[in-house]
Amino acid sequence: QVQLVESGGGLVQAGGSLRLSCAASGRTFSNNAMGWFRQAPGKEREFVATISWSGTSTLYADSVKGRFTISRDNSKNAVYLQMNNLKPEDTAVYYCAAARVRYLKVGRDEYDQWGQGTQVTVSS
Repeated sequence: QVQLVESGGGLVQAGGSLRLSCAASGRTFSNNAMGWFRQAPGKEREFVATISWSGTSTLYADSVKGRFTISRDNSKNAVYLQMNNLKPEDTAVYYCAAARVRYLKVGRDEYDQWGQGTQVTVSS
């Protein structure tokens, strides 16, 4: 069974940091672009960051650029999201996802494997 499992979420004060991890099992995702999305209460799921299959290319939403860093370790079949200088508006459930293709994708429809999500809450 193919699974993506996120971890590392929690409660943090504004200005703090968290590192999210996404562990994949059931198949390798080393040939797929990977992404992070988030969904706040009452809002649609939105793109946060994506990384190419090789890890050499990344793309970020303007709202997190300069504060978040996406990375991957294909030897561990894992993807990470380092989040620094967190703001209350970053509060959301964060989802890891695997794209159908190798290269950077922003749209949700480009991703066909999703994790269950991990809650990130930033207090002011």
